[in-house]
Amino acid sequence: MAANSDVLEMVISKAQTWLSDVYDADTRKDVQRMMDQDDKTELIDSFYRDLEFGTGGLRGIMGAGCNRMNIYTVGAATQGLSNYLKKEFAGKEIKVAIGYDCRNNSRLFAEKSADIFSANGIKVYLFEDLRPTPELSYAIRELGCQSGIILTASHNPKEYNGYKAYWTDGSQIVGPHDKNIITEVQKVKAEDIQFDKNEALIEILGEEMDNKFLAKVKTVSIAPEIVAKHKDLKIVYTPIHGTGVKLIPAALRAFGFENIINVPEQDVVSGDFPTVVSPNPEETAAMEMAMKKGAEIDADVVLASDPDADRLGVAVKNDKGEFVIINGNQTALLFIYYIITKMKESNALKGNEFIVKTIVSTEKIADIARVNGIEYFDVFTGFKYIAEIIRDLEGQKKYIGGGEESFGFMPADFVRDKDAVSSCALMGEIAAWAKDQGKSLYELIQDLYLEYGYSKEKMKYIVRPGKTGADEIKQMMVNFRANPPKELGGSKLKIVKDYADLSEKNVLTGDVKKIDQKITANVLQFFTEDGTKISVRPSGTEPKIKFYFEVAAKLSSRAEYDAVEKAAEDKIDAIMAELDL
Repeated sequence: MAANSDVLEMVISKAQTWLSDVYDADTRKDVQRMMDQDDKTELIDSFYRDLEFGTGGLRGIMGAGCNRMNIYTVGAATQGLSNYLKKEFAGKEIKVAIGYDCRNNSRLFAEKSADIFSANGIKVYLFEDLRPTPELSYAIRELGCQSGIILTASHNPKEYNGYKAYWTDGSQIVGPHDKNIITEVQKVKAEDIQFDKNEALIEILGEEMDNKFLAKVKTVSIAPEIVAKHKDLKIVYTPIHGTGVKLIPAALRAFGFENIINVPEQDVVSGDFPTVVSPNPEETAAMEMAMKKGAEIDADVVLASDPDADRLGVAVKNDKGEFVIINGNQTALLFIYYIITKMKESNALKGNEFIVKTIVSTEKIADIARVNGIEYFDVFTGFKYIAEIIRDLEGQKKYIGGGEESFGFMPADFVRDKDAVSSCALMGEIAAWAKDQGKSLYELIQDLYLEYGYSKEKMKYIVRPGKTGADEIKQMMVNFRANPPKELGGSKLKIVKDYADLSEKNVLTGDVKKIDQKITANVLQFFTEDGTKISVRPSGTEPKIKFYFEVAAKLSSRAEYDAVEKAAEDKIDAIMAELDL
């Protein structure tokens, strides 16, 4: 960030407050070091703004300063959450659960948070060691907690850490609580944080909770008899140095799989993620070692989870014998396809089932639901909105699955967040089901497209940093609203959905109707006559605007697959060119 005199003056003023006795000696020393440097870049980056407690919690680079993840920014978040819980549940025993992942300082931040909650008279259940995010979500429900937190920055690079807050149902917090908590957090000053713990209120969670969670995970299995037939299925799994190492192999064994091959170098729990640049299973580089292992042993499937084990990556062997990562839409499709197909076979569908997807995820999920008479819901990006639908329909309808394009799926509602533990085990079962039919997972995906129609998805984002970038992104949305494209990829525009005012307009007939959503969002969607869908969404946390593309096509045989896929890819590239992307 450029250092103009006004910014520097403000930064130095803020930094000087961190030299007071309210802060510990190491923090004061680090702040003084930054102030003494001739190059003030690090000082400015650390203090030019306050790290925001947003609707999902905190996320940022670790270090001293008000724009960094440290015990004081984490402490202010925990103190603010404590203050809100005491208001919201006045006169009741308040309980919270705390989990943390493999990242540097996650344990420290978790312990400091436990100290603060307990100092505020709140009962704390703290996991004894790192645990997956889905287990934290489950524990909140199992223990009857009012809230919970987990210290994780998901799949971000090693410099980052984060803090996610949960509500009574085990889901991340939604309105009105999210904004109310933000208000409380913003009131907290460093001297307000109560670090003096009450040990009597802190209880450690260990193997007993793991066993309860794994027993629930086992109930996700739909066809245990197929697993029993293929218990020797070759499954390569990597936790990419994260929490999945604790429970995902155990979940696969609970399902009945006996041939789980690990990647020893990536079983090493480390916040430095020594074998990867970014521990994100969406990226080929993060799964490269596991795919290499899969090729060496001729595995049936390669599975991965991110550091807090909420996202999963799946690599399958294509028709050339090479392992390729399937995208998040294809992963969600496989789950939905399997769940509905098997439930139909066993006459388990009672007519009250539903699935949920996010609006930027593939419409093919909706097609599968419609063809099979299953109710489905579209929600904004984030599993907290999937959880909100489940909460609204609790006791009336049965949730059977839901997911989004960003490598997340939730196969059961005992967890109310992305769940790589249950999902990895269930994907193993799907691989066994494919093998039982003499197919690979790659061929199963092709057969899914043959039955329900083909679709190809791609995402592109444009980064525009700084205020000028933010203004440019804002103007792009203004332009798209004022002048939507008349044609995309040679097909006329038919529907425009604008989630800012919840309007859905048929541009061919002029008809307008209201979109059924509780809240608004700065998202635009364009649908053409031939089934092409484009979603445009500025990021809420980063200086970027995201474009999600989906094109539909007809697939008549597996032999046509490569040609159809290439044509779809070319069509997306042509549309990008039309939009000057």
